[in-house]
Amino acid sequence: MERPAWAPPGIDISVPSVSRIYDYYLGGSHNFEVDRQAGRRAMEFMPGLPKIMQANRAFMRRAVRHAVAEGITQFLDIGSGIPTFGNVHEIAHAASSEAHVVYVDHDPVAVAHSQAVLAGDERSGVVAADLRKPQDILSAPETTRLLDLDRPVALLLVAVLHFLEDADEPYAAVAHLREALAPGSMLILTHASYEGIPLTEEVASGTVGVYRDIRNPLVMRDHDAISGFFDGFELLEPGLVSMPDWRPDRTGPLAEGEAPEDPYAFSGYGGVGRKT
Repeated sequence: MERPAWAPPGIDISVPSVSRIYDYYLGGSHNFEVDRQAGRRAMEFMPGLPKIMQANRAFMRRAVRHAVAEGITQFLDIGSGIPTFGNVHEIAHAASSEAHVVYVDHDPVAVAHSQAVLAGDERSGVVAADLRKPQDILSAPETTRLLDLDRPVALLLVAVLHFLEDADEPYAAVAHLREALAPGSMLILTHASYEGIPLTEEVASGTVGVYRDIRNPLVMRDHDAISGFFDGFELLEPGLVSMPDWRPDRTGPLAEGEAPEDPYAFSGYGGVGRKT
């Protein structure tokens, strides 16, 4: 297999990666055939996966703009993946010249590509670390250089917590991060769930099986379990809802001839909370 110039040396490009599969769903170019094969297998069970990822990204952009409108100019994006068009730093910088962004991922490809994209950007940085070890994230040099934890920070956990099993203690990891954040900080979160998917759980579980087979278990949690990640945060209106239902850009009915939102976009949940 030929190694592309952008692929960091030392990584096994014969093993699928969650962040590169996500990049494939979004139409990106930083993925390998092994990732595309895994993505296509998952889509055999759940053909609307790209629509779910697009809904994730659209929610993230609205939430980042809302955070800036509320005066937050610091962003910590954990499980950030491979930067594609309209990523957090682009949205935040467009909204505020004061915005600082730290991306965190444990995938070497995601980290290397983030470093290339952010080269020369003094207001953004990338940290190679894992959500399971939150203190490593908080004490990383790029984090301490770019973020002042005595002021409010928007913590983004977008489409990442469902890759942590209960044995990984995801609630403890989020609580550790929450305790490090100043009052007024925000938690921006999305999470996969069987709830909302326009399929039976039996069919949708085929996709979960694909991720299990590539040793990246996908943990589907229900609304109550996902709500638990907001302990210590006040959920902002309209609460924990389907991603297109969180403060949609539209204000009126569909225009004549305009297509309604794809049903798959309503799979899973998104929400924003503020630390009191």
